[in-house]
Amino acid sequence: MSWMIYGAYGYTGSLVAQLAATRGELPVLAGRDEERLAALGEQLGLEHRAFALSDPAAVRSGLDGIGTVAHCAGPFSSTAPPMVEACLASGTHYLDVTGEIDVFEHVLGLDKEANAAGVTLLPGSGFDVVPSDCLAAMLAHALPGAKSLTLAIRMSGGASPGTAKTMVESLGTPGRARVGGAIVPVPAQLRRRSVPFTSGAAEALAIAWGDVSTAYHSTGIADITVYATLPRGAAPLVGMLTLAGPVVRSRLFQAPLRAFAGRVRGPSSEARSKSHGEVWGEVVASDGTRACGAITTPNGYDLTADSVVRIATRLEAGEIQSGAMTPSRALGTDFVRELDGVAVHRT
Repeated sequence: MSWMIYGAYGYTGSLVAQLAATRGELPVLAGRDEERLAALGEQLGLEHRAFALSDPAAVRSGLDGIGTVAHCAGPFSSTAPPMVEACLASGTHYLDVTGEIDVFEHVLGLDKEANAAGVTLLPGSGFDVVPSDCLAAMLAHALPGAKSLTLAIRMSGGASPGTAKTMVESLGTPGRARVGGAIVPVPAQLRRRSVPFTSGAAEALAIAWGDVSTAYHSTGIADITVYATLPRGAAPLVGMLTLAGPVVRSRLFQAPLRAFAGRVRGPSSEARSKSHGEVWGEVVASDGTRACGAITTPNGYDLTADSVVRIATRLEAGEIQSGAMTPSRALGTDFVRELDGVAVHRT
């Protein structure tokens, strides 16, 4: 059986394809655009298949002989459901690089179906959310019975077109958190805090990061808030856009922004080499006992490519059990330590 990269000519997909080829892997390249696939396939010496996710029969045919799909074509709110459905029907393992809460909730809700089909569904196999999910699980193990979990993300280096489009879609939407196990708008008292990152303290805002979904499934902790730093001066703008939510989410407002996001080129290899990511976390027990930890990583896109290739090859080797799982549940809390350039601190 072979494995496939769907969305292979996109920014993240092409990084995965290039790294896979460098490591001697032979994934099948796939996506909608035959011409772009052919060019990339010739460059890397890899087979390609063109098919659109809007045609269920074509997707099932495209997955013939494929054991695992690394799904890299966003926005995943639109593309994940048809690909997951096809994987369940064809007995194909599925992983993706989404960071979208609703996509996680949908895919992780298909555990029964995945087990019945004998396949693994593993959303969030990149920077969203491998480092933060593994850190959350490490902290939960360090303090059994913890009642709350806080995670914070600091990234640099710029965004890909897919990430930019997802950010545009989320404009005007309030942050989300877990409160008592339910996903709700972030309570007012949790919207902003100072975070003691490894590189220094920074102000951060609560956001709708994927761990609001995944960390609950990984740890069972009912109260979860995730923060991210923003560029200096951006917080007031984010606040205004959230207040203007209905207008910002309208087609009139979204259309030009999506067009602009589609022209984003993504960070160059030089920019990625000069940037990094950080994740900080803290769990608190009912008696006030705390456990903290942090992870530093390479640029998020480089980590994503490394993680996806490693996970895909493990799925192909039959090393991961079937079911719908988070990264730490599927691969263990120490998987993040295996990734190139990652360091775990104070755990």
